[in-house]
Amino acid sequence: MPRLQPPRGTHDLIGEEQRRHRFVTETARRIAETYGFAEWSTPIFEDTAVFARTLGETSDVVTKEMYTFADRGGDSLTLRPEGTAGVCRALVSNGLTQSLPQRVFYAGPMFRYERPQKGRFRQFHQIGVELLGPSPLTFPDGRLPSGVIADAEIIACGHDILHHLGIDADVTLEINTLGDAASREKHRAALVAYLRDFVSDLSDDSRLRLEKNPLRILDSKDPRDQAIIAGAPKITAHLSDEAQKFYDGVKKYLYIFDVPFKENPRIVRGLDYYSHTAFEFITTRLGAQGTVMAGGRYEGLVGEMGGPQVSGVGFAAGIERLAMLLARAPEAIAPAMVISLGAGEIEETGLKMLQALRRAGVAAEFSYHAALKRGLERADKIGSLVAVLIGEDEVKNHSVIVRDLTRREQNAYTAIEDVIAAVKKIFAEHA
Repeated sequence: MPRLQPPRGTHDLIGEEQRRHRFVTETARRIAETYGFAEWSTPIFEDTAVFARTLGETSDVVTKEMYTFADRGGDSLTLRPEGTAGVCRALVSNGLTQSLPQRVFYAGPMFRYERPQKGRFRQFHQIGVELLGPSPLTFPDGRLPSGVIADAEIIACGHDILHHLGIDADVTLEINTLGDAASREKHRAALVAYLRDFVSDLSDDSRLRLEKNPLRILDSKDPRDQAIIAGAPKITAHLSDEAQKFYDGVKKYLYIFDVPFKENPRIVRGLDYYSHTAFEFITTRLGAQGTVMAGGRYEGLVGEMGGPQVSGVGFAAGIERLAMLLARAPEAIAPAMVISLGAGEIEETGLKMLQALRRAGVAAEFSYHAALKRGLERADKIGSLVAVLIGEDEVKNHSVIVRDLTRREQNAYTAIEDVIAAVKKIFAEHA
């Protein structure tokens, strides 16, 4: 029988890789909480319409990458390719559209059928945030709309996550505006007029998009398209007064939040529902896969789920890519090794000590070997700093030996509280 391997485009998270993955997730969760975000967990598969309707019928995600299947009842289900649509569906399904704004953090696996590359998998993992309901987008009394602050705040949250991961120096924030509907319509007309002169030179995908969604051509990575796109009209030349004010406001608040950025007029979002702010955090350390975090503002997505017209802004980041940028992996926990040098009462005493340590918050492992040498060999293999030894003499004396395995020093204690304190002290001295 052939040896079974994980399916192409998937991977096991074990050891150092798992510690990196966990550090990214826990850091993002902690920083998101400081911004007032509460964690939501949505199903990893949804009704196919959740994604097909919202991501756009011409998007690569829908046409090429979704894992869609019929269940035994004949319903069409799709493994989630991204997190935003599911969060917006949950907002409506759980009757939360009357309790806005909602500030949501999520983390978990996503699924896309694409060619596996460095830091890109068919089952990959993302962290993300969504701020739903910072409305309206109007300009009351000459003030900037709340959405302007919300957009800058979301970007600042992403920046702070990268900072606390220790990788912000390796990442550059690039921002752009997609404008409002009127701005995009003017830009679309100018773009189509420009691209029609190059129809025969465009890639097959871009020729199809020219009629249905020409803005997506700006996101093409095909070398043939790239040369043409370089001279294409920019949306900044077609912004309405309100869209320009909105964009200028976002930049103003990024300065206030002390978030450095540069403008990139070629940033577009690959999904249909985005408007106004679009941004990406880019690195040069991962080759062609340079985007580690991306997001922007969206309109109409909640309405597609049967809810009211609620706007939102958010971002998602690939955990695998962020983990690759960490300078070093977090250290593995090296538990204390409890060694009982005999059976019966000796073993029972050791097991009681084992549980006392764990309940005091100390990582501890029990040696299944009654021989001191075998127990210490196991302790050395897993990097233990301390061994707790119980033998015949210790049982008679109602004591326990705590040995510092680094300094090769040991002391006997009679009170469980003193044993726990001694073990914790050794851990603290080697932290």
